[in-house]
Amino acid sequence: MISTQKIIHCPNPDCNQPINSVGDRFCVSCQTPLIYRYLWATGTEAAKMLPGTLVADRYEVITQQIWLDTQPGLPPEIPSELPKTVIPYLKLYQQQLHIPQPYGFTSSLDASDILLLENAPIDEMGNLYPTITAAWEEAKPVRQVYWLWQILQLWTPLSELGVAQSLLIADNLLVQGWCVKLLELHPTTETISLQDLGQSWQPWVAGAKTEIAQSLGSIVQQMCQKEAEFTAIASQLNQLLLISASELPLMLTVAGVTDSGVVMRHNEDTCYPSNSEDLKDSLYPHLSIVCDGIGGHEGGEVASKLAVQSLKLQIRALLKDVTEQTEFVPPDLLQQQLAASLRVVNNMIWSRNDEQNRQGRERMATTLVMAIQLPQKVVTTAGWESENAHELYLATVGDSRAYWITPNYCQLLTIDDDMATREVCFGQSLYRQAIQAANANALTQALGTREAEFLNFAIKRLILEEDGILLLCSDGLSDHDWVEKSWQDYAIPLLTGQLSVADAAQKWVKLANEKNGQDNTSVVITLCRISQAFLVPITPAPLVIEPIAPEEPTAPDVESSELEAPAVEPLADSSQTLLDLDLTEEPAQIPVKQPNRGKLVVMLVGFFALLVGSASLGLFAWWQLNPQSFGQACQQLPQKVQQLCPERK
Repeated sequence: MISTQKIIHCPNPDCNQPINSVGDRFCVSCQTPLIYRYLWATGTEAAKMLPGTLVADRYEVITQQIWLDTQPGLPPEIPSELPKTVIPYLKLYQQQLHIPQPYGFTSSLDASDILLLENAPIDEMGNLYPTITAAWEEAKPVRQVYWLWQILQLWTPLSELGVAQSLLIADNLLVQGWCVKLLELHPTTETISLQDLGQSWQPWVAGAKTEIAQSLGSIVQQMCQKEAEFTAIASQLNQLLLISASELPLMLTVAGVTDSGVVMRHNEDTCYPSNSEDLKDSLYPHLSIVCDGIGGHEGGEVASKLAVQSLKLQIRALLKDVTEQTEFVPPDLLQQQLAASLRVVNNMIWSRNDEQNRQGRERMATTLVMAIQLPQKVVTTAGWESENAHELYLATVGDSRAYWITPNYCQLLTIDDDMATREVCFGQSLYRQAIQAANANALTQALGTREAEFLNFAIKRLILEEDGILLLCSDGLSDHDWVEKSWQDYAIPLLTGQLSVADAAQKWVKLANEKNGQDNTSVVITLCRISQAFLVPITPAPLVIEPIAPEEPTAPDVESSELEAPAVEPLADSSQTLLDLDLTEEPAQIPVKQPNRGKLVVMLVGFFALLVGSASLGLFAWWQLNPQSFGQACQQLPQKVQQLCPERK
């Protein structure tokens, strides 16, 4: 049937007058925020339905195959036995950033078994994001390589599930800024090879930016050979990606806040950084951590503090090692090192539980979301050495989250380790079905809950190539989708310079206390600036990694607790040694400025010095911001004058 009146229902089941007009943001009756859930309807039958059609008295066809669920408060129709076509989607749930997920099915008089996909590449207004082909020519070099890198990383998991054909269809590959998103999965019984993928890339090579065209063309040419090896191709593409990113400037500003909340009297969360002293740490601004402790008063808070302190020591050593390398450290090796660090932390908490004979709910643990920006040195195509390859690694265990936010979108980067996720990943139910269970939000893993060999750490790599905000938070903020509902209120003022990073963190915590005040909340924000307009023309100080003394855990306030927590025994020897390490940082040696013994003789000399100084400052800024063009200008000077030019970076 054709809808004559565009309406949407309030998701509040207790609302007396749930019908609203499409376009309203809040329910007229109860002021509940309205949910606009746009879905991708798969199949040829769905493609035939005209805009304005109301399917199953619920789904309104907006444009071809884009449907709006007008009753988002009701569960979708899901068959008792799931069709085999949806299993690849469920198995790829961990790739939710790139792959849509089954929402439900619907049928009408004209069609049956139409699969509806949520998290499809559709914006808030019901429009598809651009295809990679449409956006290719306007993209900067690093983004072109980054898109191809993401497609290559999806190649193996999609091939194993028989849906690699999805990566060969240009119109099936859409982009939301830096991120590649698939419209749907296309199964095939044919064997798809790396050679086929290379051939699908050839049209894009012709439109690649000049800076990368030759290298990218060589890589794709190798892919098109029958003897092409995935490892070799991935290594070369990664090298091109890091070189392209390193030619961009990068400025990071980090601030964190943790709060006990309105109801809770003690705080089991720990975050880094969290105070002004942390900003003097040599780890700043490369590391940010949020841990949400589990185990009650004197349990969870100790576990979260122990995790943060241990990781700071290990990441300090990792950063030092990376900055000393003269060659690229492969992503898989860095991921292995981060996983090893998490295993150390996990087993430390696990051993502490055993040594104190903690059982059941008395055992302490902690969730974790951690971001490390690794400043690998790279020799750029222009021949100068960059101090930073713009790599960012995310590690998560539990349900603390990470988001990437720009003025145009908010992307959830992590997947919760809970029962609903496990049901979906095992192919046993759709997500909308799984979250209806009573224990849907119960955690399936956290640091300290079991021995490390039985934990699965989610570690992924991102490349910082646009201005944006990395938001890490505990579930005190993310519960009930408050990040998704509020990001524009805080992120846009922060990105436009109207709000400081520290103030934005405070405001998000205040919102969490108002909406989810029954829980602790921790927020750590990293503001990433790539645009040259935000950089000051000075030589960046080299990263100096020196150990500093870890902070001591705050003594718990026993009198304020309403829980009957077990008495805390002294830390195990291994843990106590870690916390008591006296790793003080030696003060930096500041060069002593020699007194100027000359005197200003005449005004003319002073004026001349001012002119020379101004010119020197201008040349210095030119050299710092664009060393390539500065070097080219120097080459045009006489040979004797060229000797005075600084060496290229």
